[in-house]
Amino acid sequence: MRDLNYQLKLLCKHSHEGSFETRVGRERQLSAIANQLHDLGFRQLKATSLKEKHVRALVDQWLGQNLSPGTIKNRMSCLRWWAEKVNKRAVVAGSNDFYGIPDRQFVSDQSKAKDLTTEQLSLVRDEHVRMSLQLQQVFGLRREEALKIQPRWADRGDHLQLKASWTKGGRGRTVPIRTEAQRALLEQAKRLAGFGSLIPRSRQYIEQLRIYERHTANAGLSKMHGLRHAYAQQRYRDLTGWPCPHAGGPAKTQLTAAQRQADQRARLTISAELGHVRAQITAVYIGG
Repeated sequence: MRDLNYQLKLLCKHSHEGSFETRVGRERQLSAIANQLHDLGFRQLKATSLKEKHVRALVDQWLGQNLSPGTIKNRMSCLRWWAEKVNKRAVVAGSNDFYGIPDRQFVSDQSKAKDLTTEQLSLVRDEHVRMSLQLQQVFGLRREEALKIQPRWADRGDHLQLKASWTKGGRGRTVPIRTEAQRALLEQAKRLAGFGSLIPRSRQYIEQLRIYERHTANAGLSKMHGLRHAYAQQRYRDLTGWPCPHAGGPAKTQLTAAQRQADQRARLTISAELGHVRAQITAVYIGG
């Protein structure tokens, strides 16, 4: 292993910022960045060797590869994290505009919503994975949240309380319990998990994550993040009374003034329930 890869790995190992998946993703990104720097001709670098010319070379390569703005911005976040850890924050400009990185486009052209049928669910052999999938579907949870959740602790009567340690970015939040189906599923989850989480006591999170991935793949399931998209689209209909653009509903430009106000309130609510800071990201889930 090259010095730079090894030193970046150590930086990540000693950091506990963000959720487990965030930390794993950061380590993978930085390892790939180290490899890219080597391929670009920057050899025998150390973690403290980061300079502006390295950042510029990486960004130029990424832009030349026509990567999406979101992908590039995620990589820039990793570079800024690296720079901060080695006391070289000034090496990476604070604004992505400085490098000519275009704005992220939140509006998606098509729906990514997914349904989970009883038949599909029956093909998932692990009962804890089955329950996590159902919680993703009816509460709009992320995969990590649906694995780490402690149902008995999270149940606060009229809402789920999600711990910061379960969520992306370490932002705790609440999700309302609105329907009898949600309540019934939560009671099943409590019986299955007891006083713990949906990770059996004999397993670590990373082990359960691999089991989740294996069992969903064996059942022919993929892109289960689409369950959150379906949740968001159903919530939009519940909150406004009409389907969202991705479900065949009207675009914002077709709404009356009163409907636009209801649309904005719904987007803010959905953003909060999904755990996003910015309301505009809901356009990915429900359309513009």
